[in-house]
Amino acid sequence: MTSTRRPWWPSRADVFWLLLAAFVFAGLNVLLYALGEVTTGPLGPAAGLVLQLVCDFSLVLLFRFPRQVAWFVVAAAGLMLASDLFAPGLFVAVRPLALTTVPTITPVVLSQLPRVLDRRSVLWLAGILTLIAARPWVPSWSTTPFAVLSTTLPAMFGLYGEARRQLLRSLRDRAERAEREQHLLAEQARAEERRRLAGEMHDVVTHRLSLMVLHAGALGVTSHEERVRTAAEDIRREGALALDELRDLVGVLRNGTETVPRTLSPEQPGDPARLVEESRSVGVVTGLAVDGDPAQVSPTVARTAYRLVQEALTNIRKHAPGASAAVSLRYHPGGLDVSVANTAASRRPDPALAGSGSGAGLAGLRQRVELVGGRFDAGPVAGGGFRVGAILPAYVPTAEGTHSDPGDPGARGR
Repeated sequence: MTSTRRPWWPSRADVFWLLLAAFVFAGLNVLLYALGEVTTGPLGPAAGLVLQLVCDFSLVLLFRFPRQVAWFVVAAAGLMLASDLFAPGLFVAVRPLALTTVPTITPVVLSQLPRVLDRRSVLWLAGILTLIAARPWVPSWSTTPFAVLSTTLPAMFGLYGEARRQLLRSLRDRAERAEREQHLLAEQARAEERRRLAGEMHDVVTHRLSLMVLHAGALGVTSHEERVRTAAEDIRREGALALDELRDLVGVLRNGTETVPRTLSPEQPGDPARLVEESRSVGVVTGLAVDGDPAQVSPTVARTAYRLVQEALTNIRKHAPGASAAVSLRYHPGGLDVSVANTAASRRPDPALAGSGSGAGLAGLRQRVELVGGRFDAGPVAGGGFRVGAILPAYVPTAEGTHSDPGDPGARGR
């Protein structure tokens, strides 16, 4: 078990004021000595001055060694009292100009002790010093009032100041705790709203997609034309995939995690090669360049790359009809570099397709890439084309030590 050591001084302001008080009281003691308050005992005429100066400069050690300094001042006061009673002239002058038999630095020490000692210790020390200074066995109007002013009153002011600081600190902590609780309540309200939206999305969109898949399946069964059956099967398959994606998105909205983990595999929709084939099937000349081993990146990063390629190819079909596209995936030990670029469009976009997005696709992609610790960039290239790219890390560590997908925000068209 290690004990924490006290700092020498709580702040620079404390250093300044403690040094200032030490030098001021040291100057006061030198002035009293010069005015004739000297001792005549065997220790010499400056013995009392030396004792006072040592007490004065012990003040700079008060915050590091509070008990030692406090009891040293009490011991010095006891020596001064013993000198006054039994050996006049040893530490206190026979005719002192000062009115008490405690060190002149005592008020400062007692006023600062509540900051570093508990209240009971401060009261005990203040009581002992008040007893020594007041000398109740020989009460006198010339000593008792000044003794109380130089001992009891500074201790009371110090205790009041420390109680006030603790109260303000407690109120500040309570305010910060209330603010944190308010933040947690707001997060809880957002989570409830997210679950509500997830339920509505599931009820509305799933209903429409299910009808589309059923009608496509029925058309594929009843039609006698091969092209119609092929197109119906494509529509049915894409609708089924859309339902799977919607299920994942609803899981993200409800729980903040993806319900079905995805990995890069040629048979699953997490493979960018499948997106390239889909793009080619609808007439977009799309090239694919893969360098490195896909196993070097985690499923979370692979899922992010898949979404980026998917969104970029979707935007090309919407906004750049007739353009060709090039997809580049470079896997390396440090992560994955993704790039999707297209040439200039050869004809005007279809208004129905171009207006079907939300306008937040690139912003959603940037947020998703940055969420896994990557860097995202997008912008026009020479010749009228456009490029979307990202530099992704190899994996995203989590608190549980697993690689979890940060969610599928479903970025939509630019």
